[in-house]
Amino acid sequence: MNEILDTIVIGGGQAGLASSYHLKKKGLRFLILEASDEAGGSWPSYYDSLKLFSPARFSSMPGMKFPGDPDGYPKRDEVIRYLQDYRTTFQLPVITNQRVDSVESDGAGFTVRTTIGDTFRTRTIINATGSFHNPYTPVLIGQERFQGRILHSSEYRNPESFNDQRVVVVGRGNSAVQIGVELAEVSKTSLAVLRPIQFINPIVLGRDLHFWTKLIGFDAFPFWRLGKTAPSPGGVNDSGRYKEKVAAGKPEQRTMFTSFYEDGVIWPDGTKEMVDTVVFATGYRPHLPYLQAVGALDGKGMPIQKAGISNVPGLYYVGLEGQRSFASATLRGVGPDAKFVVKKLMRHLKR
Repeated sequence: MNEILDTIVIGGGQAGLASSYHLKKKGLRFLILEASDEAGGSWPSYYDSLKLFSPARFSSMPGMKFPGDPDGYPKRDEVIRYLQDYRTTFQLPVITNQRVDSVESDGAGFTVRTTIGDTFRTRTIINATGSFHNPYTPVLIGQERFQGRILHSSEYRNPESFNDQRVVVVGRGNSAVQIGVELAEVSKTSLAVLRPIQFINPIVLGRDLHFWTKLIGFDAFPFWRLGKTAPSPGGVNDSGRYKEKVAAGKPEQRTMFTSFYEDGVIWPDGTKEMVDTVVFATGYRPHLPYLQAVGALDGKGMPIQKAGISNVPGLYYVGLEGQRSFASATLRGVGPDAKFVVKKLMRHLKR
């Protein structure tokens, strides 16, 4: 392209779409580059039974309410439809199959190149890719010798292929527990945890917990002003079902194993147990190698930023975990962060 755009948004998921909503309201010239063949980000790749941890009334993006029962917890496919409808409703300019390969800066703007050979020029960039495509799997003693299957929760879809297996799920968060409970219906499953799982009842005094966090302002508390990343809630949203299942040993909760051996894992008391599959529900890390050349990353490959504002003038982020609040990487949190970032971006363009 010969045209110099005001902004390029990298990523067509919830963070990219929310950013684009605000960019369009400002009348800017922009494009959204999406690596996959459809808008919606990572949602089509999540496991089949995934539900939001916040009810529909607290899960809307800017300008468009989440449909359905306002007190219900939307399923994965409902979120996918919502994001697709969001793109269509606001006629957001998503170009699919455009995975970014490199970003260069000349001081006045950026040149963005994609893996299929296309080149774009822009004055600013909003990186909104999330981190789903860079799952974090720790390396444990003896792991290379293990003859069973190791996968990350990002690869899990449903329990169909796990019938009658011995499975260990590593993790104590929402995804680990949801997957563990589902697998326990068809296999002998354990949750391997460093600390006991903390269950959080989402209903407090008859209201969903998100009502109270929004009411008292914690949902948007500016931890970034204190020079800190917003903390994770650190528990499993549960009205009682998951807690009851774990208490009944379906799945059982065990202290994290110390190492692997050829046929399985070794528990802290030295007991060896044969295991067919280990699922690591151990989260994700940002993966932004295309920003290395412009000096936007630290020595660990993490973005150097504060509240979504990069150390590189003209570069911004939306959707980073803990970016401005503990809701920043969620469907309900990207809207306020996008509005904040676009306001800063507008000031940059007016210089």
